[in-house]
Amino acid sequence: MAEEESKPVPAEQESLVKAGQVSQWLTENGFEHEFLEPDKNGVEIIKVEPDVLLPIATALYAYGFNYLQFQSGIDLGPGQDLVSAYHLVKVSDNVDKPEEVRVKVFLPRENPRVPSVYWIWKTADWQERESYDMYGIIYEGHPNLKRILMPEDWVGWPLRKDYISPDFYELQDAY
Repeated sequence: MAEEESKPVPAEQESLVKAGQVSQWLTENGFEHEFLEPDKNGVEIIKVEPDVLLPIATALYAYGFNYLQFQSGIDLGPGQDLVSAYHLVKVSDNVDKPEEVRVKVFLPRENPRVPSVYWIWKTADWQERESYDMYGIIYEGHPNLKRILMPEDWVGWPLRKDYISPDFYELQDAY
């Protein structure tokens, strides 16, 4: 029996990542998604398509993820996808380490549209506005999707990796 335990695991089996608890629950309940490798802290990461974000977000809220800790945009690089990322936490009494999950929606750079989760987690309000303002991700159904950091007439999305800064800087009265 000791000989069986010392046998090396084939490289194919070693590279497989086992789906986490939340991913297994989503699969059991018929929600289409892709399980990605957990982050360095062991937080489960789930990839979903834009058209199933709202059903999955609603299911995760019902599952107990009652707090949207952050929502953010990510640019994977010039010519590549943009990502809308959501970090969800189960907040409850007397918990030393709350359960966490991260949901990522990969969007085409040319027309990055995703449904707003504002109606599920109100904390998404300004966070989605910031992702819109900095990356140009359009959150359909958001009640007040407009620029929050840049002037309303600003052209472009400053945190995109292919953004070209204008040659001018507006002087402001700081005094």
